[in-house]
Amino acid sequence: MTEPHELTALEQAAALRGGELGAVELVEHALRRVERWDPALAAFVTLTPERALDAARAAEKLLASAGGASAAGELPALLGVPTAIKDLAVTAGVRTTFGSPVYAGYVPDTDDDAARLLAAAGTISLGKTAVPEFGLPPYTEPAGRPPTVTPWDTGRLAGGSSGGAGAAVAGGLIPFAHGTDGGGSIRIPASVCGLVGLKTSRGLVSRGPTGGDPLGLSVSGPLARTVSDAAAMLDALAVPVPGEPFGSPFSGAFLDAARRAAPGRLRIGRYSQPMLPDLTVDPACLAAYESTSRLLVELGHDVVDVDPGFDPEFVEVFETLWAVLAHGHPVPPEAEPLLRPLTRWWRARGAVVSGPEFMLAAQAAQNLSRRVITGHLRVDVTLTPTLAQLPRPVGWFTDGGDPAHDPADDYARQQAFTPYTAIYNITGQPALSLPLGWTEPTPDQPVLPVGVQLVGAPGADGLLLELGAQLEAAAPWAHRRPPTW
Repeated sequence: MTEPHELTALEQAAALRGGELGAVELVEHALRRVERWDPALAAFVTLTPERALDAARAAEKLLASAGGASAAGELPALLGVPTAIKDLAVTAGVRTTFGSPVYAGYVPDTDDDAARLLAAAGTISLGKTAVPEFGLPPYTEPAGRPPTVTPWDTGRLAGGSSGGAGAAVAGGLIPFAHGTDGGGSIRIPASVCGLVGLKTSRGLVSRGPTGGDPLGLSVSGPLARTVSDAAAMLDALAVPVPGEPFGSPFSGAFLDAARRAAPGRLRIGRYSQPMLPDLTVDPACLAAYESTSRLLVELGHDVVDVDPGFDPEFVEVFETLWAVLAHGHPVPPEAEPLLRPLTRWWRARGAVVSGPEFMLAAQAAQNLSRRVITGHLRVDVTLTPTLAQLPRPVGWFTDGGDPAHDPADDYARQQAFTPYTAIYNITGQPALSLPLGWTEPTPDQPVLPVGVQLVGAPGADGLLLELGAQLEAAAPWAHRRPPTW
């Protein structure tokens, strides 16, 4: 008999509507999974079992009052399906730490719009997933907590900053999870955890009422085991909210696009050379990129090599903006010593950026974006590796957690790890990571997932999901299970 966690989010929703599963039964099963496996994964930072069970009981009453599967069609689409909210998003009445001991006791009185919209769609949050401090690095090793690891090899990191979300979904604790992406933070965990991860178009999903940043680098989006589940979550999240500062071409009906899985013949550009000089790309990452290129050709698409034409100025611009955004969470002077060395390093860099310098960097980011987006419009979709390296061992970025490790060296390692992602946070384009590569097991290394990245024009989230679903149908991955499953 199929266990509840073996089902996708959409299959769980259907089973709840058809009466094959009860919402309380499903939530209790998920909580038992968390109890069994989370000590090894460190995916959750805060659990809310009583709130989740109360929501499950309320969902069961709604399902019972609907009086049958046909009437249940009028209920929220994902009613009763477990999920979790990333700990960078505020949640009313639930501790939100932003991955920092400075906020260890912070309990907001409002919900991030993403949390609110997912609840409105019927999902039931089990709690908050782990993040690095203020979401700054692409790995999740917060102070005072175990590192968050990929279920495929618990000696390797789950990525970041949505590392907890990635580990929870890949480990079968929940079928999909909320993430945010400011420099690759959804796509990186998707790649190292073997998941689908969508960095949404800027403005498609609200970052209000308190989240986000003034430049819109960071966006909310889904992490899931299948493209359809990711699309279903995006349908719940992509609801226009008055007052949002960024407009986005709104396509909607994302699940319909994924179910079609027939985007027509596309012109796909591709590049694998990182914009940073002297970086080496792991052969496994290149192999996934090449095999995906061949698969796209087999599916009838035209695949051509392109020069992305990136300006070397991009790195300096991104670093200036990132350093200033490291001040997005207020920290009293007396609490500064509690921060991680990397956080203090970024904040020190940001503190010396003047207002005019920040304005010039923001203007440069817009100009770079125009050039990059215009160049990408020569093709329908662009293919790259998601990462330049396989999942990194625990402690690889931080010299094994040495408090005196050099933050500049830490950042250099981050750049070598993920040179393909941050540019699309600057441009605001949608980017989808798919687990289309898998390493061969060796005596020293288990099977590891390897992601590839598909990038579209602003607002082309639906097209990416439709193409992603076509690729998934041709080379399925959802049957793969990590050792901790």
